[in-house]
Amino acid sequence: MTPNLNEIIINALESVKGLDISQLDVTGLTDVMDTMVVVSGNSNRQVKALANAVTEDCKKAGLQPLGVEGADVGEWVLVDMGDTVVHIMLPETRLFYDLEKLWSMRPADIIPLEPTIAPRVDTSGGLNDGDSDSGTIGA
Repeated sequence: MTPNLNEIIINALESVKGLDISQLDVTGLTDVMDTMVVVSGNSNRQVKALANAVTEDCKKAGLQPLGVEGADVGEWVLVDMGDTVVHIMLPETRLFYDLEKLWSMRPADIIPLEPTIAPRVDTSGGLNDGDSDSGTIGA
């Protein structure tokens, strides 16, 4: 990872007045990236401007983005810088998806669901509860 990458990203976001900037170390959760940065913008225009500032400042430093998604709408823009992925969102979108909570969970935090047993269906199309009489009455 380029040591200055996250610093360049944070400075770019601060220069366009990004709100509630957070950095998450996700190295233990995925091999795809090391750091996730999440930030809010007050409007679609600001979200787009934040994404543009990140890509332009990184390019000036000789770091080419791998991809930018969502810039056409501006509700949620993802800037993939390789080792760091930046999520720039409207506050409502950020609240709804709550990426910080999702990506801060460790595998040990996940509670497995109890397995459910679905009723079996017999070949006649009726429900079969597993009894040997196959649901016949008065046999």
